[in-house]
Amino acid sequence: MKIVLINHSDCRGGASVVTRRLMHALRNLGHDATMLVVHKGTDDPHVFLAAPRWRSRLPFYAEHLRIFCACRFSRENLFKISIATDGLPLSTHPLVRGADAVILNWVNQGMLSLAEIARIAADKKLLWTMHDMWNLTSLCHHAGACRLFTEDPGCSACPLAPGSAISARTWRRKKRLYTGAPMRFVAVSSWLARKCARSSLLGAVDVPVIHNAFPVEDFYISPRKTRQELHLPAGRKIILMGAARLDDSVKGLPYAVDVLNSLRSTDAIAVFYGAVRDGSALTSLRFPHVMLGTVDGETVRELCAHASVVISTSLYETLPGTLIEGMAAGCTPVAFDSGGQSDIIRENGRDGWLIRPYDTAAFARAVDKALEEPCDSAYLRKVTAERFSAEAVARRYVELLSRK
Repeated sequence: MKIVLINHSDCRGGASVVTRRLMHALRNLGHDATMLVVHKGTDDPHVFLAAPRWRSRLPFYAEHLRIFCACRFSRENLFKISIATDGLPLSTHPLVRGADAVILNWVNQGMLSLAEIARIAADKKLLWTMHDMWNLTSLCHHAGACRLFTEDPGCSACPLAPGSAISARTWRRKKRLYTGAPMRFVAVSSWLARKCARSSLLGAVDVPVIHNAFPVEDFYISPRKTRQELHLPAGRKIILMGAARLDDSVKGLPYAVDVLNSLRSTDAIAVFYGAVRDGSALTSLRFPHVMLGTVDGETVRELCAHASVVISTSLYETLPGTLIEGMAAGCTPVAFDSGGQSDIIRENGRDGWLIRPYDTAAFARAVDKALEEPCDSAYLRKVTAERFSAEAVARRYVELLSRK
């Protein structure tokens, strides 16, 4: 089967990484899978640019100009919402025209318009994998505490675009697309599927859950490098936390600071990796810690192998990959139950600890417990492979694409 996966990038952000991983898993099953992106940051020969850079910027600027005007020339929420009014003409791209099936992923920021998606769906078997809440809301990618997406018509007074009709218009355009174009949706976590069931846009649609693929086989329990090689102190247990951008408000870094400051443990150190824009983000952290900044995949694997506990304090997250990566290396996960974490940690005390949001005292107790009595590393690796291996995930996509 010829399959084209469309995503904004092949390396920027979690959706990019797992989409490219799925492409290779499909190829390993014998399918001719390729990937179309706006931003290519790898030398992967199976990833292709959707258009020259200058051409890709035009719909990006056009869409954001519309949002800027609708928000009364305020930049505050300019990149928090998407309207999919503008995009590239990918229905005529040679790879799409020659494909048997198309899998959409994260296609915002001017990559695809809703009208263009309708044109693709009219001619190709189309799956749309949801990596956040944008498909089931009008404008936003994460609704947080907002419940307007459950109303019918939904999102008529979006707080991210106050006083504007842009939200209601986008909701109606999505409703027309979903009811008029033949396509199927996939949620990457049970949490996201439950949100879909409550949505006025997707509540009547069957949305199966297929988890993101993770390269469990690339991770290992026994470290291959020394602490000295990693510039980390020897003889201390490591509490690991990572993200593409650690001080993104969604990641809940202030909660992590509160948790770490409350720990009883005196033989542990916190290790952070990922970009940080606010230099004062950790100034209130009294617990011993190391900030590594952005690191490569090899270093992440080593950090997971050295770590005893991996934590996620995200306010909401569809399926936090850092927890899965830690578990694949035998590391005990501790996280708030604020999204897809419940698909990862299913039995408290056996495959990690799931904490009621946002109880930092209980979170700290769980981290102390995990440091003293970690979960069995071999079991953690085993269940991670069963739930998230690339081959198992790819087979589920093929099965779904094979249905009439």
